[in-house]
Amino acid sequence: MKVKLEKILDNKAIEHKTRRIAYQIYESNVSEDEVILAGIADNGYKFAQRLSHMLSEIAPFTTVLCKVSMDKKEPLGTVSTSLNSSEYQNKSVILIDDVLNSGTTLIYGVKHFLEVPLKQFKTAVLINRNHKKFPVKADFKGISLSTSLHESVRVTFRKGNDMAILE
Repeated sequence: MKVKLEKILDNKAIEHKTRRIAYQIYESNVSEDEVILAGIADNGYKFAQRLSHMLSEIAPFTTVLCKVSMDKKEPLGTVSTSLNSSEYQNKSVILIDDVLNSGTTLIYGVKHFLEVPLKQFKTAVLINRNHKKFPVKADFKGISLSTSLHESVRVTFRKGNDMAILE
């Protein structure tokens, strides 16, 4: 059986949605000097890099990238970050992923960051699929997409050829 592929977002749409999220992040952090963009490896981190680039064009604050690594199949207790907790303590942190499916990855990422006091904590995703099994939401999202549980969404980040595909 051949799987039908449907392009949800092309490069231009992803760029537009990334810019809009960057403006929303700026607006919610207007009084900050530094904001931590914590991207979940791999695609969440790539999305965080794009947001950081856009924020550097529009916002006066400094963005610090943080790579969040975890075993997405067994996320409990396997979360690590490229920054020490002292580097994001009492700062504004935004946890970023490409697609919010069930919320499992995001909720364990949230748990990790809440082990130290933060000034503000928000989440951002490019695509929100609305299939949550945990009470987690995206504060900033590019698009909400109603899909069946049998479908999957794949985001590919390639410079000049980003796309999101429904399979």
